[in-house]
Amino acid sequence: MTRYGDELAVVTVTYSPGETLDRFLATLTRATTRQVRVVLADNGSTDGAPERAAASADNVVFLPTGGNLGYGAGANRGVAELGPEYGWVVVANPDLEWGEGSLDALLAATKRWPRGGAFGPLIREPSGEVYPSARLQPSLGRGLGHAVFGKVWPGNPWTREYRQEGAEIGERTAGWLSGSCLLLRREAFDSVNGFDPRYFMYFEDVDLGDRIARAGWLNVYVPDAEVVHIGGVSTAKSSNRMLAAHHSSAYRYLADRHRGPQWAPLLLAVRLGLGLRLRLLTRRR
Repeated sequence: MTRYGDELAVVTVTYSPGETLDRFLATLTRATTRQVRVVLADNGSTDGAPERAAASADNVVFLPTGGNLGYGAGANRGVAELGPEYGWVVVANPDLEWGEGSLDALLAATKRWPRGGAFGPLIREPSGEVYPSARLQPSLGRGLGHAVFGKVWPGNPWTREYRQEGAEIGERTAGWLSGSCLLLRREAFDSVNGFDPRYFMYFEDVDLGDRIARAGWLNVYVPDAEVVHIGGVSTAKSSNRMLAAHHSSAYRYLADRHRGPQWAPLLLAVRLGLGLRLRLLTRRR
């Protein structure tokens, strides 16, 4: 087993991120007093933003992944480039704005949770609204209830339970944490072989949180740390494709956890239901 040091690195997966990357890097300087190495795991940007960012700062490295690998696989490539001195790795979207001391607050929480494998901050929308980033795992019943009724009946009990909407904002464990900003104990990340590369986009964080918990680690929500998620430029360019990826990943997640012939009829119904939902949402768009 590799022995890791206490250095901190940030890995962000870029795909023509535009000006959001500049804001990401500018606000990162206020997130921690520590030295930070930043790896831009680039999935094929054409806007030149990652190259310019790396050229303008000594601590920023441009790492082409060789193609559009998806979020999880791109993050894995970025983490793999780090030496053993980096025992703490933040995986974050390039469209974040970091709050004052946010990374230091996450690192402080690691002292309180020695079995913590993943730590997530409070995430705000640009409007200031708190995004429900620390959720329960989507069990078959809870997940289907949320998928079916989430858009047409936002206050349904399955969605409220899954999103933990009634939970007080306080430091606690969660089933999974949003992959838009995660501080990972590298030992824990290694123990589950990182993100599952089969998830091109969406549910890679749900899957990671589940596997981290199964490996004996904890997912810890740390609302003392705050970031703002602006919203992705690259995903907005291909919203229908991302919508399809979301439904495909949702099915993969459930199918992976319900194997065997006894689950086949139910999984077939789930696949058909998700396909119908995708067609309706795409037509509405």
